[in-house]
Amino acid sequence: MRTVIIDTDAGSDDLMAIAFLLSRPDFHVEAITIANGMAHVPAGGRNVLRLLELAGRRDVPVYLGRESPLSGNVEFPAEWRRNSDELPGVMLPEAHRAAESRPAEEFLSKRLADTARPVQILELSPMTNLAAALKSAPRAARTVRQIVIMGGAVGVAGNLGDGGVYKTDNTASEWNMFVDPAAAKIVFDSGAPIRLVPLDATQRVPIDMALFEQFQARASTPLARFVAQVLATNRDFIRQGFYFAWDPLAAAALANPAVATFRPKAIDVSDKPEELGRTIEIKKRRPNMQVAVDADSLRFREVFMTALGVR
Repeated sequence: MRTVIIDTDAGSDDLMAIAFLLSRPDFHVEAITIANGMAHVPAGGRNVLRLLELAGRRDVPVYLGRESPLSGNVEFPAEWRRNSDELPGVMLPEAHRAAESRPAEEFLSKRLADTARPVQILELSPMTNLAAALKSAPRAARTVRQIVIMGGAVGVAGNLGDGGVYKTDNTASEWNMFVDPAAAKIVFDSGAPIRLVPLDATQRVPIDMALFEQFQARASTPLARFVAQVLATNRDFIRQGFYFAWDPLAAAALANPAVATFRPKAIDVSDKPEELGRTIEIKKRRPNMQVAVDADSLRFREVFMTALGVR
């Protein structure tokens, strides 16, 4: 049984990644922390609690993080945030409990300082919560078994302009890094063992109509039916070839690293206004993480669908 803490901004692809790990009998989801990002923190917490209710996992505590980045005031587009808050087209039961009273930062800093219980972290959001915890307890980075992060664009273009909703000249940055680059830099410089799953890998794993149709026809468990509903709300993007396994690929890479090809690299985060949040490879620096430079779409599908019982 492998223990994992999930830090998430509760976008729809985050929720699919969480559903995947909740479906794996070899994983124990110890806690979920909510970061500011796709969903607003209170709404994201409610939706994660509802997903846990669906999964029958009232034992998993949910902690709410701060509602702004460590620095700056960048936000995801309002329309995206509203959809993440409201989850139109997705049916989830109401939760019978509330989020924990302790803030996410406090929980993480104390939990990661427990050297007797090393833990893995799946980071699916801007890294505000994790960075704040590591900043207050720097030694905690040494007790983390690994941090698997979905974010960045190392050798490919960024995604700030996807869909034409956000107008910017920054074509290099990815959203999770762009929202809180100061937090990303703290985590990258912490010395913790990191596996980064950037757009370089996720764009190799499109969610296409064939996968969509398999979920619609064969989803038989509550969590699989939930994923099928999420995919149905994104049918148009899937049909047009614009929908990828962003956070689900990171979750699958945590469970089975063979779904991606990793290479050691030294990665920094830019704070320059014109390329804010850009993930830059520093060729002459000692590597600080393993970076997914490619991914195996067929292996991902096998791992992801098998866990959810869709065959």
